[in-house]
Amino acid sequence: MLVDSPTEQCAETAPAPPTRRAVRVLGLLLSVAILVLVALASIAIGAKALPLDQVWHGLFHDTGSYGDVVVDERLARTVLGLLAGAALGLSGAVLQALTRNPLADPGLLGINAGASAAVVTATTYFGVTSLSGYVWFAFAGAAAVGALVWFLGGSRGATPVRLALAGTAISAALYGYLQAMMILDDAVLGKMRFWTVGSLSSASNATTLQVLPFLAVGAVLALALARPLNAVEMGDDTARALGANLNRTRALAMLAAVLLAGAATAACGPIVFVGLMVPHVVRSFTGPDLRWILPYATVLSPVLLLGADVAGRVVARPAELQVGIVTALVGGPVFIFLVRRRRTAQL
Repeated sequence: MLVDSPTEQCAETAPAPPTRRAVRVLGLLLSVAILVLVALASIAIGAKALPLDQVWHGLFHDTGSYGDVVVDERLARTVLGLLAGAALGLSGAVLQALTRNPLADPGLLGINAGASAAVVTATTYFGVTSLSGYVWFAFAGAAAVGALVWFLGGSRGATPVRLALAGTAISAALYGYLQAMMILDDAVLGKMRFWTVGSLSSASNATTLQVLPFLAVGAVLALALARPLNAVEMGDDTARALGANLNRTRALAMLAAVLLAGAATAACGPIVFVGLMVPHVVRSFTGPDLRWILPYATVLSPVLLLGADVAGRVVARPAELQVGIVTALVGGPVFIFLVRRRRTAQL
C-alpha cells in the first residue's frame, strides 16, 4: 500500500508556517464559494432551465406555480447532494487514513456492498418498495458489514491489511448474492437498477431528515479524530510513541466511516469514486495532515457530486443520466491518471 514515510508525515503534520496556513484558509474559503455556486446551479439548471429571478422567487415565496414546485424539488435534491457528498468525502478520507492507503474508499470495507445486499433482501423477501423503507435496511446492512469487517479484521488487533482483506472478501460475496438475486427475479432487477448506480432523483425532505442524525454524528466524530488519525497514519510504533490509543482510534474511525458512508448510500445508492477521488486529490495540495484534508474533503466532495448531477441532467435532456454513472465515467480516467502520476513520481 502507498504511504508517505513517517519523517515526511511528521514534517507535514507539524504546525504550518503562517503564510502556508493563510493560503490553506483562503483555499478553503474559495472552495466554499465554489460550492455555493454549484449548489445554485443545481437548483437553477435541469431538464428545463429556470431564470434566476424565478429561482429566487421559488426559494423565498410559495405560490404553487410550476417554477416554485420545480425549485422545491431541486432544493431537496441539492440539500441531499450536499450532505451525501460531504459524507462520502469524509468517510473516504477517514478510511484512507485508517488503512494507510491513499486509494481507499468506502467500498473497500464492504459498506456499499452491505447496503446494496440489504436493499435487495428487503425488496425480495419483505416487499419493501418505498425509498423510506430502503433507507433503514440499507443503513442496517452497511452497519452490519462494518461490524463484521471489524470482527474479521481482528477487532482489537485489527491492522490496515486485515481490514482491507476482510472488506474485499465480504464485498465479493455480497455482490455475488446481489447479482444472483437480480438475475433470478425480474421484478427485483427493475426496482434495483436505478438504486444500484446511485442517484439523487428520488430526494425528499423526509429522506434527508431520516439520515441527517447519522450524518451529523459521523461528521462530528470524523473531524474530532483528525489528530489521532494523523498519528495512526505514521505507523503503529510511531503512533504508540506519540501516545495514540490505536484500538480506540480505529474503532471510532470505523464507526464514523460506517455512519457516513452507510447513511449516504442508504439515501442515494452506492455512488462510486467520490470518496476515493476527492480526498486523494485534496491530499496532493494539503499534504497528509487530516486537520486540513477533512475540511477540504467536506467542501469539495459535494462540489463533485452536485456538479456530476447537474451534468447528468443537461447532457441527456429531456431525460437524465444518473449521478452514479457520471461520477464513474469521470472518476475512472481521473483515477488512472492519478495512479500513473504517483507511480511516475516514485520512479
